[in-house]
Amino acid sequence: MSLNKNNSAVKRIMHEARELANDPCTDYTAAPLEEWHCTMRGPPGTEFEGGLYHFRVLLPAEYPFRPPSIMMLTPNGRFELNTKICISFTNYHEELWQPAWGVRTAIIGLQGFFPIKGQAAVGVGSIECPTSERKRLATQSRNWTCPHCQKSNVSILPDPAGVLEVFAQPQPNPGQAISHAERTATTSLDDNSSVVTESSSSSLRGEGLPPKSTVQVGLTETVQSRDEQRNTWRTNRPPASLDAAISILLVLLFVIICRRMV
Repeated sequence: MSLNKNNSAVKRIMHEARELANDPCTDYTAAPLEEWHCTMRGPPGTEFEGGLYHFRVLLPAEYPFRPPSIMMLTPNGRFELNTKICISFTNYHEELWQPAWGVRTAIIGLQGFFPIKGQAAVGVGSIECPTSERKRLATQSRNWTCPHCQKSNVSILPDPAGVLEVFAQPQPNPGQAISHAERTATTSLDDNSSVVTESSSSSLRGEGLPPKSTVQVGLTETVQSRDEQRNTWRTNRPPASLDAAISILLVLLFVIICRRMV
């Protein structure tokens, strides 16, 4: 397909393609084919965390003076598939679009709209799904393959180096996990029971307890220390006459302030 490289829209698209290629991000990737195809990482700390979502960005002929349209391709539980979705920087809200924005702005904005809930999440192309279903779709989205790109999401946007992805690890058998938990709980209970039994036996035999004379000396020292603190507090306590004088001064100060206000 031949393009008119003198067209302002084509120049802008080629510039954004070079900018995205020269400054990649681990959270998303995008490239123009016959249209822009993008893969985005699910927002962390949400039910979409770990998911990889593929979508199309459709640029109008008047781009960048008119906003793009976005259509989700990967099942996600937040937006309908193959439907132009309504968010603030798409063709549904041309009055909000700024020509300085670009494809990167649309990707980051879409990522921010994923976890929104309530009335703010309602719009054309939006859907409601249980959190458990969205988490299940997030796990499956990693291996979803775009029929046009012929690549899976995880091969298009690999996990960052040094980051352990829970979704990338094989999930244990629930039965095995329960058995292991039961064995651990039983072992801990047996160990605690033996410790309690040994401690109780030692207490009954008097083992591990300090001599009686040591206990008496310690008790005597504690009582003496408390008496000394009580005497020190009584000695350092200000006299009652000083408390009364301070109270009178405060009352007089309050009266003077009230008269000046009147």
